[in-house]
Amino acid sequence: MLKYRPPKELRALFIVHYAPLLLIIMIGPLTAIFGVWEIPANKLITIITGVVVFLLGTFVYFKWEIFWHKTYKGQLVTGGIFQYIRHPHYTSLLIVGFGLAFFFYSIFAIAIAVIAIPIMIWSILDEEKLLIKQYGEDYKKFMEKIPWRIIPKIF
Repeated sequence: MLKYRPPKELRALFIVHYAPLLLIIMIGPLTAIFGVWEIPANKLITIITGVVVFLLGTFVYFKWEIFWHKTYKGQLVTGGIFQYIRHPHYTSLLIVGFGLAFFFYSIFAIAIAVIAIPIMIWSILDEEKLLIKQYGEDYKKFMEKIPWRIIPKIF
């Protein structure tokens, strides 16, 4: 199996972009336990929506994970899910975060998921600088071909 270790420049970013997801997992259940910060909507519908959104995010995550591990050998990966968005990993983390927030029917968890968006954008912009350094003109061409970073037709 490929033993990938993110470059030292990216390790802190990996921690930063997983932190909101961990906070959602830790804080979300407090809504159910203490009955605080509840989304003002039908709990069952909110929970079902959360499960569906979470499963969608999990699907995107594994689609990225499996494809990337099968194909990455140090080269720029542009096939598979990368044909639609440049950063499916970040997309999957955001979707999973929102899914968990709805599952926990927690306004506070949703606030954390929203706060995660600029954190992910910051991570993406920093990562793209490193990818341009690593892959040069090839990555710039990839950026032109696939303009969407995390959500097709939006960003």
